[in-house]
Amino acid sequence: MAYIDYYKILGVDKSATQDDIKKAYRKLARKLHPDLNPNDKEAEKKFKELNEANEVLSNPENRSKYDKYGENWKHGEEYEKAQQQQRQYQSQNYGGGFSGADFGEGEDFSDFFQSMFGGAGSGFGRNSRGSASGKFKGQDIQAELNLSLKDAATTHPQTFDINGKKVRITIPAGVYDGQQIKLKGHGSPGYNGGPSGDLYITFNIPVDPDFERIEDDLKTKVTIDLYTAVLGGDVKVNTLDGSVNLKVKPETQNGTTVRLKGKGFPVYKKDGQFGDLFVTYEVKLPTNLTEQQKELFEKLKNS
Repeated sequence: MAYIDYYKILGVDKSATQDDIKKAYRKLARKLHPDLNPNDKEAEKKFKELNEANEVLSNPENRSKYDKYGENWKHGEEYEKAQQQQRQYQSQNYGGGFSGADFGEGEDFSDFFQSMFGGAGSGFGRNSRGSASGKFKGQDIQAELNLSLKDAATTHPQTFDINGKKVRITIPAGVYDGQQIKLKGHGSPGYNGGPSGDLYITFNIPVDPDFERIEDDLKTKVTIDLYTAVLGGDVKVNTLDGSVNLKVKPETQNGTTVRLKGKGFPVYKKDGQFGDLFVTYEVKLPTNLTEQQKELFEKLKNS
C-alpha cells in the first residue's frame, strides 16, 4: 500500500504547528483552486490531495493517528483491536501455538486492511458468508467557507457542493473568523454499513474596508471638516444596517470617539442582542485657502 506523505503535500515538516499547517493550506488552496485553474486537471488533482492532507493534519487527533499509522490512520485503532482479538483467539483455541495469520511488528498494515475489506487475507474478522464484519465510520471532511463581514452579520442560507452533493445550511448571524461548525453525517460514506463521517466547515471572514470587528463591537472612522469640528453640525455615519445622522458637538477634537449603542455586530445565537459601534472622528484640514481665509485664520491666531 503506497504511503501518502501529507506533510510533503502541504510543504511543512512533521514538527509544524497547527497554525503553520493552516497557513500552508490557505496559501496553496488559493494557488490551486479550480476557479483559478479552469480545465487544469493536474491542478485539480493537487487541490484534491491538498484537501485530503489538510483534512487529516488540521485535526490534532487525526494527525496523531496519521503519525502513528501512516496512510491507514483511519483504521489504526481497529487494527490494534483486531490484533488483540486474534491473539486471544489463538490463546483460547490453540494454546498459543497457532501461527496462521499473526500480525507481527514487521507486517505491512495493508495485508490486514486487505483482509478486513474483502481482499485475499487470512479471513479473520469475516462472517460465515465471507463478507467483512467490521463497520467503520467514514472519513471526516474539512471545508472552508468565505463570508464577507456583512454576510456574517445576517442569518442566511448557503448552498455548496461537497463530493458532488449539494449541502444546504443556514448560517446564524454573528459567526466569527476561524469558527468551525460540524454537520454530522455529511462526510465520506462509511465502510461495511458504518455511519458516514462528519463535515467540518471553517468560516473565513476577510478584513472589511469599513469596519474593524472586536468580538461583538465594531469600530469605524468618519471624516469631518474643520468647520464642523469647530462649530458643530451633522455627519452621516454608515452602519451594517444602513446610515444614521450623528450630531457633532462644537469644538470636537481630532480622534474623538463616540459610541453608538446596539449598532455593532449581532451576538452569535442570541437574537436581538448586538454589540456597539465606536465612531472615531478624523478632522480634515482645509486646503487651497484664499488670502482672505488666511487672514481670518491669522486674526483667530492672534486673538
